[in-house]
Amino acid sequence: MSGLNEQWLDLRSDTVTRPSAAMRAAMHAAEVGDDVYGDDTSVNQLQDYTADLFGYEAALFAPSGTQSNLLALLAHCGRGDEYLVGQEAHTYRYEGGGAAVLGSIQPQPISNQSDGSLALADIAAQIKPDDIHFARTRLLALENTIGGKVLGLAYLQQATTLAHERGLATHLDGARICNAAVKLGVSPREAVAGFDSVSVCLSKGLGAPVGSVLCGSRALITEARRWRKMLGGGMRQAGILAAGGLYALQHQYARLAEDHDNAAYFAGELAKVRGITVSTPQTNIFYVDIPADACRGLNDVLQLTRIRVSMAPRLRIVTHMDTSRDDIERAITVFGDFFG
Repeated sequence: MSGLNEQWLDLRSDTVTRPSAAMRAAMHAAEVGDDVYGDDTSVNQLQDYTADLFGYEAALFAPSGTQSNLLALLAHCGRGDEYLVGQEAHTYRYEGGGAAVLGSIQPQPISNQSDGSLALADIAAQIKPDDIHFARTRLLALENTIGGKVLGLAYLQQATTLAHERGLATHLDGARICNAAVKLGVSPREAVAGFDSVSVCLSKGLGAPVGSVLCGSRALITEARRWRKMLGGGMRQAGILAAGGLYALQHQYARLAEDHDNAAYFAGELAKVRGITVSTPQTNIFYVDIPADACRGLNDVLQLTRIRVSMAPRLRIVTHMDTSRDDIERAITVFGDFFG
């Protein structure tokens, strides 16, 4: 079993990544102003770069993906409107009900298919008629990747076309859209084609310490900026943070393929261990099912060997830029020793 002097190996999420020395240097050297006045040079550079990278007119830097998604929902919808969203989607399940609580926007959840998509027939069936008895259906919100699964371009084109034909706007929670684009082998613009807005997270696999960017039309971003101010997201000399995000997009995008390769290797080796079932990763996330009576013992061993995973209701393992192949080999050994 691995020694007790090992550094912690954190496999809970790619949100645990730490800025590299080069990123810290870029942040240290960042030109700053006052972003609420719109004159923080580094924030403006990040926004302009991200908007161009993903093919939108404008962009807005926000402190978190939860706020960036909420800004989109508030900008697209009004009181008494609803948005169609997957049962497993982050905007519906993991963001505190912000759209309903703060925007009086009703979510209409739809069951996700096994591949993470929403069936086109289910989307169509949930679009409400123009009738005073119903909330006004205004928006289709999808997520890519979702649970580590990549939604294909053909499906996304069909879903966004359906939404637009029925008069709906479209938003993409792109917390890991860069992972999706790398996996699909397409440009960022191609990966978000058909969406009126996209939220791009900088603090997951890309490795920035904080922040997301909402991209959309100039009119949408103007509305989102007003909402950001109301929500307390107007940061002042935020260029120190924005510089980390810009560095991430410019220098740490292509390397996401390494995380995908590490996840595939990790899952493949764990699948050889008796007594557990391992999902096949498409990107940098996979799941491990273990016997219920083994959970406590495994958790104790992982703590002892300084490895962190998300334990319930099934193990979720996420590879990222702070996860080396040597780290993975160590974790494989720990699992093999425990179940062997």
